[in-house]
Amino acid sequence: MIIPVRCFSCGRVIASDYGRYLRRINEIRSEGREPTAEEIEKIFDDLGVERYCCRRMIISHVDLINEIMPFS
Repeated sequence: MIIPVRCFSCGRVIASDYGRYLRRINEIRSEGREPTAEEIEKIFDDLGVERYCCRRMIISHVDLINEIMPFS
């Protein structure tokens, strides 16, 4: 679906960080490899996402909007 605007646990705005997170992940994937845990941690640190609850919201999000749209 669509990334939630705020973290469910702490209320921090996370939607603005999701696009930048995806861009950085896709840059790594364009090199032909999957990002390591250390690289993902560094991306979150660079974005200023410090809390684990916010990191969980971004990492566990599955973007299904393009798959659902044909049915609406």
